[in-house]
Amino acid sequence: MSFNPADMAAWFVVFVFSTTCHEAAHAWAAWRGGDSTAYEGGQVSLDPFPHIRREPMGMVLVPILTYLSGYGMLGWASAPYDPVWGRRFPRRQAVMSLAGPAANLLLAAVAFGALKGLLAAGIMVAPARLSMSRMVEVASGNPGSALGALATALSILLTLNVLLGLFNLLPLPPLDGSGILAGLSPRRVGPIMTRIQEQPMMGMLGLVIAWYLFKYGIGPALTAIRILLHPGILYS
Repeated sequence: MSFNPADMAAWFVVFVFSTTCHEAAHAWAAWRGGDSTAYEGGQVSLDPFPHIRREPMGMVLVPILTYLSGYGMLGWASAPYDPVWGRRFPRRQAVMSLAGPAANLLLAAVAFGALKGLLAAGIMVAPARLSMSRMVEVASGNPGSALGALATALSILLTLNVLLGLFNLLPLPPLDGSGILAGLSPRRVGPIMTRIQEQPMMGMLGLVIAWYLFKYGIGPALTAIRILLHPGILYS
C-alpha cells in the first residue's frame, strides 16, 4: 500500500471508529449481563478516548506503523471484564465475546447497503481497479470531491469491518471466537478452555495461527464482497 496522507487519514478514522464500536459492544454486553468493570472504566461509550487511553499502542502507534509499512492498518484494543463473572455466567461471557464481532459485521452491513444504494442511484460506479479503499468510484470521475471522500470511507468501512468481524470469530485464544466457544461449551469443558485461554503462550500461538488463516483468507473474503457488490462484473 503506497503512502497517501489522505488515504491514511481515512483509514485511521475508520479504524478508530470501528475498533471503538467493537470494544463498546463488548463493554455494553458485559454491563447488561451484570459485569460493570468496563462500564466503570468509561468504555460503554462510542467516545474513542477511553479506549485509546487503555490501548494507545494498539489504537494509535501500531496502526500508523503498519500502514506505513504497507500492511494495511492493523492494531488492537481491549475492554476489561471480571473473569470470576465470566466463569460464573459462561453464556453471558459468550454473548459479551460475540458482541464485538457482531458490531463489526453490522457496520459492514450498513456500509454495504449504502454502497449498493449509491450504485443503484448512479452516483457511484464500479471502479476499473478494486482495492480495500476503492470498492466504488464517483460516477462523475472526481475522486477529490466530497463524494470521492465518501466512496473511500464507505469502501474502507465495508472491507475493514468484514475482515475484523471474521478474524475475531476465529475460535483461537485470545480472539473473541475462543470466548464464544468456551462460553457455549458443556460445563465440564468450558472451564478447561478458559484456563487454556489464560495461558500467555497459548495466546501467542493462537495469534500466529490466526494471522496465517487471516492472511490467506483476505483474498476470498474480498472476492465475496466484490461479487456481492458488483455481480456480473469480472476483475482479473
